[in-house]
Amino acid sequence: MTAKEKKDESKEKTRYNDEELQEFREIILNKLEKARHDLELLTEAYTNSNDHDTNDTSPTFKVLEEGYNVLSKEENSRLAARQQKFINSLENALIRIENKTYGICRVTGKLISKERLKIVPHATLSIEAKNQQYNIPTNPSKQENKP
Repeated sequence: MTAKEKKDESKEKTRYNDEELQEFREIILNKLEKARHDLELLTEAYTNSNDHDTNDTSPTFKVLEEGYNVLSKEENSRLAARQQKFINSLENALIRIENKTYGICRVTGKLISKERLKIVPHATLSIEAKNQQYNIPTNPSKQENKP
């Protein structure tokens, strides 16, 4: 290993390189495709846009079933809104990749670990910042148990 390589290695990395960003882009695009498909299914479920249901043949006197259908539609609507928020977060992550700011914690300014980004590719906070947000000690194993 040359002296320059050792010097570069000793410096803390401030951003992911283009190859790593491409790897994250592929992960995000796969998740985005699945999320959009799931959103489409949820939207169909609460808008009755699917013509293969039994709305035209079901009796109208079953009040309890009607109540359940309304509750189910409301739940699907909430799930769809949550899914749309997830899609927006993934799209924002793609923008950060284009800007080469992807993977940088918005609180600490440090790189978010690769492991975290592979699991939660739309993350904008490192574990350290997330723990600070919820007042969790950064290393709970070293905390003494106090009565």
